[in-house]
Amino acid sequence: MREFDIFGGWLKTFGGNFFNGYYKMNRRKFIQRTFWGTVGLGAATGLYTWQIEPFWLEFVRKKMPIRNLPDNLIGKTLMQISDIHIGNRFNYDYIIESFKKAQKYDPDFVVYTGDYVSYEDERQFRQLDDVFRHTVRGKIATIGILGNHDYGKNWAERPVADQISSQLENFGIAMLKNSREEFRGLNIIGFEDYWSINFGPEEVMNSYDQAKANLVLCHNPDVCDLDVWNGYEGWILSGHTHGGQCKPPFLEAPMLPVKNRRYDQGEIDLGDGRTLYINRAVGHLWQVRFNVRPEITIFELEQA
Repeated sequence: MREFDIFGGWLKTFGGNFFNGYYKMNRRKFIQRTFWGTVGLGAATGLYTWQIEPFWLEFVRKKMPIRNLPDNLIGKTLMQISDIHIGNRFNYDYIIESFKKAQKYDPDFVVYTGDYVSYEDERQFRQLDDVFRHTVRGKIATIGILGNHDYGKNWAERPVADQISSQLENFGIAMLKNSREEFRGLNIIGFEDYWSINFGPEEVMNSYDQAKANLVLCHNPDVCDLDVWNGYEGWILSGHTHGGQCKPPFLEAPMLPVKNRRYDQGEIDLGDGRTLYINRAVGHLWQVRFNVRPEITIFELEQA
């Protein structure tokens, strides 16, 4: 009996030490593997957000029902390109390639909703010419408005805005500045940027014809909350937010340059007859995107 107790005590001591050592060894390996796995996952995610998603362009197709749309425009396509951000912050050859892809869709209308450059100095004028030699044009019309970055530093340099407008017009883009123009029965209204020194949509909205087929281009979606709409019911195409560029799953984008946090991306029913669409941008202010792919939108016009 004594021998059994001695053996049992030895087994308990030896076994305890063995399993305790085995546990510590495996715990150490687990911690090491977890650490290096986390490092690897972080590196892969960083590479994806820096080198893959910023250039993974998506063409989004949507229906656009418009009141009073002429029969000859039913089924026509309207392409929205927004927030191009030509400059020094990423290789803008990507924008040229995006334009070439967009041209293959042969749209009837093309609308550009602002922020053509990330302005730093006059180099952006040359870069703008380099890219817009490949302008995506509509078979019926090509229209544009300016964004805040097109007004230079502090959004307050009128000569910068005038220069960019002039260059875009030379490439066949009709620039709307708190004004409207009709194209085969589609009345397109374009606002100057909300943050710019030229913002003033009241006059054009006070005189628009509700009996026409109307569409509004407005770079900054925060304008939707201002008292400037004069009973307008219809679509508003915006950009500006880039969808936040990075959006954690199931959470809102942490950085949105708007007061109304509801205005991040996509189609939003404003509940009063207006429908807002916020394009996620083809370019980016900084070369980083996560869960917010760059976008060019193609709308199919139909009678509301």
